[in-house]
Amino acid sequence: MIPVVLSGGAGTRLWPVSREAFPKPFIRLGNGPSLLQRTLARAAPLADGHACVVTNEAYAFKTRDEIAAVDGLGEVRTTQLLEPAGRNTAPAVAVAALWARSIDPDGVMLVLPADHLIPDEAAFQTAARAAEAIARTGEIVLFGIQPTGPETGFGYLELGESLGAGGYRVARFTEKPDAERAAAFLASGRFAWNSGMFCFSVPTILQAFRDHAPEVLDAAEKVWAAAGEGGGAAEVRLDADAFAAMPDISIDYAIMERADRVVAVRAGFGWSDIGSWRAIAEQLPSDESGNTSVGEVMTVGTTNTHIQTEDRLVAAVGVSDLLIVDTPDALLVANKDSCQDVREIVARLKGKSHEAAVIHRTVARPWGTYTVLHEGPRFKIKRIEVKPGQQLSMQMHHHRSEHWVVVSGTAVVTCGEQKSLLSANESTYIPIGTRHRLENPGKVDLVMIEVQCGEYLGEDDIVRFDDRYGRA
Repeated sequence: MIPVVLSGGAGTRLWPVSREAFPKPFIRLGNGPSLLQRTLARAAPLADGHACVVTNEAYAFKTRDEIAAVDGLGEVRTTQLLEPAGRNTAPAVAVAALWARSIDPDGVMLVLPADHLIPDEAAFQTAARAAEAIARTGEIVLFGIQPTGPETGFGYLELGESLGAGGYRVARFTEKPDAERAAAFLASGRFAWNSGMFCFSVPTILQAFRDHAPEVLDAAEKVWAAAGEGGGAAEVRLDADAFAAMPDISIDYAIMERADRVVAVRAGFGWSDIGSWRAIAEQLPSDESGNTSVGEVMTVGTTNTHIQTEDRLVAAVGVSDLLIVDTPDALLVANKDSCQDVREIVARLKGKSHEAAVIHRTVARPWGTYTVLHEGPRFKIKRIEVKPGQQLSMQMHHHRSEHWVVVSGTAVVTCGEQKSLLSANESTYIPIGTRHRLENPGKVDLVMIEVQCGEYLGEDDIVRFDDRYGRA
């Protein structure tokens, strides 16, 4: 099959770990792989040489690093389809289908959101092979999850006629019912949660777009033609002007609820869409008091509480039913029953243009990362880490000077017309308005401390003259 991973969505209910510049697919449970990496590793044994990740172009470099670190991809060539803006799942699937057609015109696509957790990979692969067999007969196949409770946050599928091989004709779709209807669905035994995972052949899904959403397919064909890339490219950047004309509509509304030949297979595996901090807590082992934790945590007289911390000790005394998530620049404390309301905090932060809605203290860049250690009036201190063989852009700043101190590794520094080589415990000074560049020529990470001084220290005070990553 041809796995297609949809990797996007800010995951606002998982703030403060998930942010606009570090969305949900990059989240790790404990010290394990990210959700995106887990999805790729789960799909790799099903792939026949090719896979793709559909994501925003802003995440291209981080996604590339995530792909490179996946164990088990082996010979699977993974292409990134890079969207210039978000346009929902129907446009993403339509463009991915055109990409898949360039790989194998009769191939079967397995479409997977990047932010699901499925612990039993063998059971998932068994269900995927069953879905593939049905998809090759011209059906559109969905994965229906056996409900474990009257959940109101998921869409439901009513399962109709049995078609054998584990498949059922989908009688109807219901979006996120109220508690009473969800309980009735659970009691009937005829309903399954709509997982958002799909399987269909390339000809089947393209014909479905022609029949039910021709405007989406027409726009997708223009986007693909403007991209001018073959399916085997490592990255395909989708044209911004052509992509802006794509309708904003989900694959469920555009195709699934309109098409005739839609089948669901009952998925015999555990599944979570990791939609809230409560969902994350449910995936972790608990102590005798029902508490779950990640990081250095101490509890006294505390029950049924999830505590997560990155770089400092968190202690909880005499509390119950809480979610406590600590990051270097933001702390969340919420009642477990209010876990869905975390998104309201993100909305308020965005309304105030607060950077905590968008970025972390540690920010990924194509060349490495930077971490803001401390800042105040007219100064900011950063830890900068540059990957081997990488370089920052040739740039200058109008409002700040910079002092650089190398902690480990080797740096090549261009400052004006001068180029110098710095080792650990050596430093340099970059005056305001001077063109400069930092490079790591070595085979180990370059780590340095940067002290900025000036009237304005925003990240937008950068004028780029040359950049290997296309940002100039």
